[in-house]
Amino acid sequence: MSTRREAREHVMKALYAHEQADENADHVVHTLIRIPLEDDPSTRDFAERLFRRTLDTTAEADKIIEKHAKNWAIHRIAVIDRCLLRMATTELLKFEEIPPKVSVDEAIDIAKKYSTPRSGTFINGVIDAILLDLHEQGRLNKSGRGLIGMDSIRERAESSSDS
Repeated sequence: MSTRREAREHVMKALYAHEQADENADHVVHTLIRIPLEDDPSTRDFAERLFRRTLDTTAEADKIIEKHAKNWAIHRIAVIDRCLLRMATTELLKFEEIPPKVSVDEAIDIAKKYSTPRSGTFINGVIDAILLDLHEQGRLNKSGRGLIGMDSIRERAESSSDS
């Protein structure tokens, strides 16, 4: 049985392949998500949904990322980091049931495994700023399990606005 971490790793690889080779999304899904996760339909379905939603949300995510990646144009961010930032931002915006802390921690851990030695720290800083901003704007719509950890986000948002 696969895990959501494995699903996210497959999605990151699929986003990377899609961006680098300008591959057809259906081909990328089939090759990098459906086949490797064929034994676990729920994980496969989650990965495919996350991949497609991330593609659909790319323009919006890129604007948000550029706002918080100080002095970094989106095209200058390492490709894997850019894919992970887009994926995590999409989870924050579009996946009500996923706690923000999970989205942030997963992006950081995958970056540490697949990207540069400094990527985890970079992604942590950008996603944390995005998370607080989305919360302050009222755009962080979470329900069910997605509400886990929202109290600490509120506290951080309040303390950052006090300083």
